[in-house]
Parts: sequence; structure tokens; C-alpha cells
Amino acid sequence: MVGLKPSDVPPPLGVKMASAGAAACIADIVTFPLDTAKVRLQIQGEKTAVEGIRYRGVFGTISTMIRTEGPRSLYNGLVAGLQRQLCFASVRIGLYDTVRDFYTGGKENPNVLIRILAGCTTGAMAVSFAQPTDVVKVRFQAQMNLNSVTRRYSGTMQAYKHIYQNEGFRGLWKGTLPNITRNALVNCTELVTYDMIKEAILRHKLMSDNLPCHFVSAFGAGFVTTVIASPVDVVKTRYMNSPPGQYRSAINCAWTMMTKEGPTAFYKGFVPSFLRLGSWNIVMFVSFEQIKRAMMVTKKKIEAKN
Repeated sequence: MVGLKPSDVPPPLGVKMASAGAAACIADIVTFPLDTAKVRLQIQGEKTAVEGIRYRGVFGTISTMIRTEGPRSLYNGLVAGLQRQLCFASVRIGLYDTVRDFYTGGKENPNVLIRILAGCTTGAMAVSFAQPTDVVKVRFQAQMNLNSVTRRYSGTMQAYKHIYQNEGFRGLWKGTLPNITRNALVNCTELVTYDMIKEAILRHKLMSDNLPCHFVSAFGAGFVTTVIASPVDVVKTRYMNSPPGQYRSAINCAWTMMTKEGPTAFYKGFVPSFLRLGSWNIVMFVSFEQIKRAMMVTKKKIEAKN
């Protein structure tokens, strides 16, 4: 993505990766209740749902959760979520420019296919080793804090241990294929759309390379990404949250959803998905640009003193 003006010195890889990880954590803290509401809406309709509790819309879901489980329930899985972003965003976002330039040999203005390939590559790389954090995050978000419901996990580290002991390494990497598919779609759509909207804005001189430009680019990227990635995201959430034996595979999960709930099931939680992904993109990209620039300024000051 175009993080700095053309005349600026590109930030080193370490700065980009650290900035991406920090910005993603900030975005997660701000938007986590929307993500939790999205997960609850996506799993609604499964046998594991609690009788008598039905979620209706994103704000209705948040209201129901606060009323029945308390406000802390909106942040179920936050620790695992932050662990995920530190591992995940630093790779998928921080490495994007480097991988894109590698594919082009350093040439400027790469075409859309190269950008898509770079986004898919870094998205798949991130999932390959950050998957356990995503599994734990989703299961915590799906877990209800009710006295009448037995909680599957009592803490983040206990969850990792419990999943490994009962389901093995395959449990920790459950849903890797749909997650790679989902995050390849999300990453390439998110980054490429942001990249292209921002470049178009700057090329036509509609805005300068500042916060309003980053805001508009991030909002557009969030909407396009939600439309494309929602079906895979719902299947990923259902499959990762399912107990052993409920689904034979991610494909079987998708087929079961289609036959039992119809095609609209693949867009369950679309509004919270967009609200979450759109707001997440805005907070993350704006934070990313500012943190990256601040780190570059600090780096230059340190170098000047030495």
C-alpha cells in the first residue's frame, strides 16, 4: 500500500511489521464487541445454541449479550484476539509491500494481478502459523457466560492446552483451509482495494496523503472485503467452533448450512461483519499510517544523534 509519499524513504521491514501489529491490536480493542456479535449471529441456528436466546441484528445481539451475560461478554476472547493480531497482522499487512515488490522486481505501479498475488501470499503465510490463536478466539466469542451453560474454557492458556489434549494439533489448526481461503480473500481484497482507492485519490488530487484520504480508502476497502469474504467467514466460524464430529470437513459444513438453512445462511451476521470490518479497517489503516510515520521520525532522530 502507499504508506508514504513517493519522495519519502520507504520504512524498513521491521518498522512496517511492528506498525501493522500495533495498529491491528488498537483496531481489535475498538471493534471487538462487533466481532463478537458477528460470531454469535453466524453460529445462530446450530444445535449448540441456547434455547430461549435469539439474536436479532448487531445492536440487538450486543444488547442481549449485555442483558443476559454482562458487558464483559462482549470482550470474550480478546486476549487470544490480540495474540492473533500480533502474529497475524504483522505478517499479512507488514509484509505486503515487500512481497509485492519481490514479485515485480522492484518496479513501480504493479498491476492488479501482482497485488492480488501478494495479498494472497501474505494472508496464507499469516494463517499458517497464527491459526491456533484464531481457533481459541472464535471459541471464546461463541462461549456464553451463563450459569445454566457449561463453559468450555476458563482461560486463554487453558483453552490452548485443552484443545491440544482433546483434539491434538489438528484441533489447534482446525479450519485452516477455510481460514486460508477467507484470509487470502480478505487480505488481497482489503489491501488491494485500499491501495487502489488511495492511489486513485492521490493521482486525481482529490485529497492529499493524510487522514481523510486514509479514512475514505479504508471504508471502501472494508465494504468490498465484507461482500466478498462473508460466505467463507461464516463457514470458517461455524467449522472452527464446532465440537469434534459435528462436521466431516469445511465443505461438509458449508453443504449442511446450504441444505438446512439455505443460501442466506452464508450472509448471517453481514451487518456486524461490515460494521466491524469497515470500522476495523478505518482504525487499523489510520493507526498504521500514523504509527509507521512516527516510528520513522523517531528512527531518524536517533540516527541523527548518533
